[in-house]
Amino acid sequence: MLESQRVIAGRYEVGSLIGRGGMADVYEGVDTRLGRTVAIKLLKSDLANDPSFEARFRQEAQASARMAHPTIVRVYDAGEEITRDEYGNEQKVPYIVMEYVKGELLRDIMHGRRLSLQEAIDYASGVLTALEISHRAGVIHRDIKAANVMITDGGQVKVMDFGIARAVSDSSATMAHTSGIVGTAQYFSPEQARGETVDSRTDLYSAGVLLYEMLAGRPPFKGETAVSVAYQHVSEAVPAPSSFDPSITAELDQVVLRALAKNREDRFQTAEEFRENLLAAAAGSPATAPSPIHASPLANVSTQQTEIIRNVADDDFEALFRDSGVTSNPLPSEATSNTGPVGTGTNPFATLGVEIPSTNGSGPVRLLTRSGGPSKGLIWTIGSAVGVIFVGLMIWLVSLGNLGANIIPSPSGIDVANVVSQTYTDGYSALTGQGLLVQKVTEPSDTIAVDTIIRTDPPAGTTVPERTSIIVYVSSGKNTVLVPTLANLTESAASAALAAAKLTLGTITQANSATVPAGQVIESDPALNTQIAEGTAVNLVISNGKVMVPDVRNLSVSDARSALLSPEVGFTVSITTKDACTGTAGTIVVDQSILPGLAPQKSAIVLYVACQ
Repeated sequence: MLESQRVIAGRYEVGSLIGRGGMADVYEGVDTRLGRTVAIKLLKSDLANDPSFEARFRQEAQASARMAHPTIVRVYDAGEEITRDEYGNEQKVPYIVMEYVKGELLRDIMHGRRLSLQEAIDYASGVLTALEISHRAGVIHRDIKAANVMITDGGQVKVMDFGIARAVSDSSATMAHTSGIVGTAQYFSPEQARGETVDSRTDLYSAGVLLYEMLAGRPPFKGETAVSVAYQHVSEAVPAPSSFDPSITAELDQVVLRALAKNREDRFQTAEEFRENLLAAAAGSPATAPSPIHASPLANVSTQQTEIIRNVADDDFEALFRDSGVTSNPLPSEATSNTGPVGTGTNPFATLGVEIPSTNGSGPVRLLTRSGGPSKGLIWTIGSAVGVIFVGLMIWLVSLGNLGANIIPSPSGIDVANVVSQTYTDGYSALTGQGLLVQKVTEPSDTIAVDTIIRTDPPAGTTVPERTSIIVYVSSGKNTVLVPTLANLTESAASAALAAAKLTLGTITQANSATVPAGQVIESDPALNTQIAEGTAVNLVISNGKVMVPDVRNLSVSDARSALLSPEVGFTVSITTKDACTGTAGTIVVDQSILPGLAPQKSAIVLYVACQ
């Protein structure tokens, strides 16, 4: 079957291919039930049976569905289509049905021309508005870049592709394994490059990189490899955008440099704050706080050691920045065991094939196997444990006295309070009272009351540093759905439509209708597009095919005709005399062929007048 002939979930016609990504293809499509154009994202067939990619794909739908705003591409539906190949083997095809956006990628616009200052401000403001909405919903995008921003034909910003977004609800081993370093190196925050936990301020850093690129016509850092660019985000000072375009004002420089602060505590703390400062700077007002200037976090590392971090297996690191996240090669069996003194302990990286120097800091770091050559499994090892390597190397250097103790702070030892089953207000007060930050994520529940806390991440009792962001999952009640279109359906068809929408059929009431045929739905209660809980009963009003005929006797012909031709009756009307008449017909109705009361809809009625 051709792609243009495919139908997903019995209602979505798959049309022409309009985009390709690392893990999915996007097609233009039509929702035949609602008659609207949609975009249909299908997970690539070779990835559909990979649990990690399937989880990321499902996560995109769940993350996007939490948010409804003009700056975010809406998700209408998601699911899995089961098909069979030519050999009869069953195949899963996960799909997401999204808003169809007619426009151009911001990446392509910037490749074609330089943006004006006003365009850069407007587009950045739109992206920050989208981030404000997503962060309020507890969703961190983690891959803000020009390729994930669409500009509509009307100039509206649309942020899309929440494929690696994290609502910090990813607790599976696979997602935890891949969540350390994801995204695009050019837009990496320092914490992403180091493999650390990300939060909403990570998105703001990436938005700052995007703003820099729009203003200066180039990114803040360039390099031959992804890892060299990521390294610069960690260690190199950001040149002011005005150094590439002198027309950029000092106020805009200040906003951009603050957004790109290495320490996330020194950045804007919310998307709203970032946007307000940006708009103020564009109007010529100074930012609300000075742009922080920080020494490189690796300032105390010797030249030889920084070159080790920068250059070790540069090509091997490239796999980390592909869309698929990590490789899946088997663990190397030939990795050497290379023990040796590190401070007072042993080499923590022996199984990685890394030979480290003695405690006096002399000697190179070498990557060896038993045969003396590079480890064949190094790519996989580094790809799956890059965060450990970055942070581990820092810890090792600290043990040698080459880094200040302020680089890796010790935890302050706050035990997360148990706020499960409390109201959100009470739980928020308890956690913020401990000096912790709180992110609220709503989640449907059939059993837990609305506004009651379901769980936290990290869970109660976990020891965390001060100002750690705690994700609080709050019940939004039962999952809600929209009442589908039921008008003019038969009772059986309406019942099937309700079942498809995860609703139930309630009471059936008959009513008169001048237009709806007998046996078809006139209206529903709740009405069309009302948001209600899954499983709710929807009552139907069904036409009996009849109308109430009014008594028009003793009315003028004109008034009688108006009453019978009204939308509530809809009869065909003719006028004649009561008896054979050779004189003048009267103007008052003396009788009617269909007496007052119920009568079949769309009937023809004769009105009688006297002969004068």
